[in-house]
Amino acid sequence: MGDEQKKTKNFEIDMVRGPVLMKMLKFTLPLMLSSILQLLFNAADIIVVGRFAGDNSLAAVGSNAALVGLMTNLFIGLSVGANVIVAKYFGGRRRKDLSDTVHTAMALSLISGVVLTVIGVILSKYFLMWMGSPDEVLPLATEYLRIYFLGMTGMMVYNFGSAILRAVGDTRRPLYYLAFSGVINVALNLFFVISLKMDVAGVGAATAISQWISAILIFRCLLREQSDIRLTLRNLRMHGDKVMAILRIGLPAGVQGMIFSLTNVLVQASVNSFGATVVAGSSAAANIEGFIYFAMNAFYQATISFTSQNVGARRIKRIDKILGRGEMCVIAVGLIMGSLAVLFGRQLLGIYTSSDIVIDAGMERLRIIALTYALGGAMDVMVGALRGMGYSIIPMVVTLVGVCGLRVFWILTIFQIPALHTVEMLFLTYPVTWTVTLTGHIITFFIARKKLREQAIARKL
Repeated sequence: MGDEQKKTKNFEIDMVRGPVLMKMLKFTLPLMLSSILQLLFNAADIIVVGRFAGDNSLAAVGSNAALVGLMTNLFIGLSVGANVIVAKYFGGRRRKDLSDTVHTAMALSLISGVVLTVIGVILSKYFLMWMGSPDEVLPLATEYLRIYFLGMTGMMVYNFGSAILRAVGDTRRPLYYLAFSGVINVALNLFFVISLKMDVAGVGAATAISQWISAILIFRCLLREQSDIRLTLRNLRMHGDKVMAILRIGLPAGVQGMIFSLTNVLVQASVNSFGATVVAGSSAAANIEGFIYFAMNAFYQATISFTSQNVGARRIKRIDKILGRGEMCVIAVGLIMGSLAVLFGRQLLGIYTSSDIVIDAGMERLRIIALTYALGGAMDVMVGALRGMGYSIIPMVVTLVGVCGLRVFWILTIFQIPALHTVEMLFLTYPVTWTVTLTGHIITFFIARKKLREQAIARKL
């Protein structure tokens, strides 16, 4: 085995043998750091405009998160499909299928990035108007969003590339690439906004440039890879059967994420109705909550990869242990980080803004959502187990009914009652819908696990 192959092996994790917990922690810690770093760099966008450009600029940048999620989640869902299929083939040691899937996934990333860029640049203003963005925020929000989407192809390449590396247990190299591009992002933020006075345009440009840098680094990594996930430019094309395999898992995940974000857009539109101060406070609080979400999301990603590899290797009995360890970890992380976010909420919000009334608005959100975020993490880990087992439509339906449907019902009925038309009642939709949907996923998991075991027994007969 050559030096390059040894280096590649050092990044991989054997998910089908040995203890689960320590390997899961080895997988999740770099991924958690990656997510937290990404949010720190995103927070830098909001902090810089909040401190050096004003509250309207803060609201313009912060209020775009739900809309960006709406437009990107369909394709990011496809990267989940790529993760599941690559992990399955890797666990089953199916080398040709693995290579074809890698090349198909990276071709999809390039196509999806171009599509998103065109849609984002042309339609940003109309989407923001539909969301009811305040008039004083709309021009700045449109300018930021159009520039942001110029980096969308880079974002897709990075997401699909890191999904491929995660499938074989490599979460460290995506962390390195993200850290490097993130430092560039912060430096450009400061230069564009403070020195060149570019306001939200500077923040958008810094983000787009950093996305392209991370994409180039991960693309280069796959080109130089010595294992079966190596990318070769002449083989970069979509294989029909692999496209269908990715779509079977990724499309329901993407549709779920897209409709999920559509529901969040509806929530954001309801927040917008309370004015720029509440929008700014909610945006800052949501950014803090993002640290909790992505720390927990690392265990969702781990559950997908670990479950997929074990299904590919036909080690069905390990699935319960993987799910148990994932749930234990995600609940602990959610409770600890959520409590700390509320305990130090005023200080954390003070990083984003010096306005007391904006901080007060942010605290209203943190007390309700951050304290109960562990429920959302537990829900996601259940979904990860189901997707890793090859079930994607069922968790999509459960989530759409339990989260999206119930939130829309809540906003259109309960929230419209004059006595209950408050920001607090709006934010209560989150813990209520997490609880209902988690219950549905638990029931679904036991049904799916029983079916998977019956299939495994049938194969042996």
